[in-house]
Amino acid sequence: MADLAELAGVSKITVSRALSESPLVNAQTRERVQALARKHGYKLNVSARNLRLRRSHTVAVIVEMKPSSERTMWDPYPLSLLGGISQELTSAGYSVLLTTRQGASNAAVQAADGLILLGQGARQDAVRLYDKLGLPMVVWGAPEEEGGDNHIVVGSDNRQGGIIVAERFLSIGRRHPVFIGNPDHPEMAQRLFGFVDELAHHGIKPLLLRRGDFTLESGVDAVRSLAARKVRFDAIFACSDLLAMGAIRALVELGQSVPNDVSVIGYDDTPLGATFLPPLSSVRQNWQEGGVLLARKVLAMIQGQSVQSQTMATTLVVRAT
Repeated sequence: MADLAELAGVSKITVSRALSESPLVNAQTRERVQALARKHGYKLNVSARNLRLRRSHTVAVIVEMKPSSERTMWDPYPLSLLGGISQELTSAGYSVLLTTRQGASNAAVQAADGLILLGQGARQDAVRLYDKLGLPMVVWGAPEEEGGDNHIVVGSDNRQGGIIVAERFLSIGRRHPVFIGNPDHPEMAQRLFGFVDELAHHGIKPLLLRRGDFTLESGVDAVRSLAARKVRFDAIFACSDLLAMGAIRALVELGQSVPNDVSVIGYDDTPLGATFLPPLSSVRQNWQEGGVLLARKVLAMIQGQSVQSQTMATTLVVRAT
């Protein structure tokens, strides 16, 4: 860098800024320094710069999910979240290191400046696991109930999501609802709490069907188990669109009409649900905006700024089910 500065007739700091596209150096000087660098084969040593600054300018994004043929990594979750995250971090000059639980012990993850965790895991196990890395961390999910931990969390208003589903069922005269999901996950628990509390105001207690997999097959199995036990029900609130679509498939197989005999509402408002036959009613959460917020908050934490958790509104999209 000293040799290049002498050739260009500028200081070393000017060379560094010119090669980093800094606006502090005028365009003509930037181009002259960059042309000399190309001529002499000089490249900025990014690793050495990061070591000097004690920053990697990388944020690790860990997706806490087990992909399957039914629940893929290219579904809106997590892809829409990743889109918002990547756009915001890239605009800020940061690289995105994407991995899953299996890659969390990688040295590059541990060297990152910050961490975004997509999914808290059952009973917060993922949060506790990645806490050990000691990195500024922002989590996509649901805040803990009173007296819980103090992690920074960005997520949708899951409790309100449960409430608006209950309100919809009540408004169309449904009195025997079923909830399908796994309340061990904080987000699902909040959906269940909102659903149960709103129904309780009207003297109704929903049936809980625990299902660990958020897949179409799991939804099919849930409804078949209800039929096998001859359980009376006229409404289903499923904690994912895939669960809801599986439930509808099983209902049709059993000769039930949706929504005449049984109303079904999913969660996530995925394109697959919107194009399903019949088009699925579902609770919408804005994943892309969520991704942007996750990135902004982890960047603020890296800079030492004070950051607060944030909850986004949810809305019910009523279609044909």
